[in-house]
Amino acid sequence: METVKIGIVGCGNISAAYFRTVRAFPVLEAVACADMLPERAQARAEEYGVPKACTMEELLADPEIQIVVNLTTPQSHTPVNLAALEAGKHVYTEKPLAVAREDGAQVIAMAEAKGLRVGCAPGTFLGGGLQTCRKLIDDGVIGRPVAASAFMMSHGHESWHPDPAYYYKLGAGPMFDMGPYYLTALTTLLGPVARMAGMAGIQIGERTITSQPKYGEKIVVETPDHVTGVMEFASGAIGTIITTFATWPSTLPRIEIYGTEGTLGVPDPNTLGGPVTFCKAGTREWQEIPLTHGHFDRVNMWGIGVVDMAYAILEDRPHRATGRQAFHVLDLMNGFLETSAQSAYYTPVSSMERPAPLPTDLPEDALD
Repeated sequence: METVKIGIVGCGNISAAYFRTVRAFPVLEAVACADMLPERAQARAEEYGVPKACTMEELLADPEIQIVVNLTTPQSHTPVNLAALEAGKHVYTEKPLAVAREDGAQVIAMAEAKGLRVGCAPGTFLGGGLQTCRKLIDDGVIGRPVAASAFMMSHGHESWHPDPAYYYKLGAGPMFDMGPYYLTALTTLLGPVARMAGMAGIQIGERTITSQPKYGEKIVVETPDHVTGVMEFASGAIGTIITTFATWPSTLPRIEIYGTEGTLGVPDPNTLGGPVTFCKAGTREWQEIPLTHGHFDRVNMWGIGVVDMAYAILEDRPHRATGRQAFHVLDLMNGFLETSAQSAYYTPVSSMERPAPLPTDLPEDALD
């Protein structure tokens, strides 16, 4: 079959899942990888059979490469994305699209001016779990959606991550780290947000690392570690979200969508699979709904959004994990923090179209 050649910039931990995605889907061909540490790029190239480990400049100059997959840290997303677009490449970037709203807007504007595509993680909404939820909502199983709740409850990274300090700096925190999964899922299921407000604060100002190799080191928290928001979707549904690194374990659901005919239990948006549950109006009995879609292997398909972009290029159709949706999510995340400081509602400057649902009968190695 015809393939789309990609180059991966950033060969840290998450890159392994993207390289595994390349192996799982014949439409992708990784021809080069780059990292600021040359030895790390070389190790990934050898591990996954990539023909060339090189500098980012060499990767961008390669005329074969059609999509640059940007797996750098969030502060580096914008300069790498702009450089790739300037080189005439489509871009697929890890989440978030950018840290600042104006940076994300600049990336979108350059891509549109050059007729290039921007895609952005998370692509987890393309997995079987969230696609099943999308179908149930579209088919009217829960009636008209009237409300939603989303809860990402955690005590943070210092007990398990080898280098957790980053997660408490500006541009990170629970909203920018995990918010993209929850907000992408919500906007995929319910559409864009029309009005919103947030309340955020630093609840635990100093953290002690209890993981190796930095056991005992202190972290000064620089960004809110607890963020609560309310959203009015353009459809009229009203949503609540909490993302936190300041709580101990919780029994709250990940996401629930409340409709006039029942409640939909949505799986963890940080995964590709289920379970999907449903409670019909007038009853108290929950039932697990069989997944209507495939593609729920979290380990091997973390780069599923790149796969969809590759098919979209070959078939000249819109891709699903769009820069427009990612910019809307970025707009919302900044809005939650800004409105907390301003004690005001915010009307997003962005909007989006819901991504097209996937067909139900796709084989595991294809998205079209």
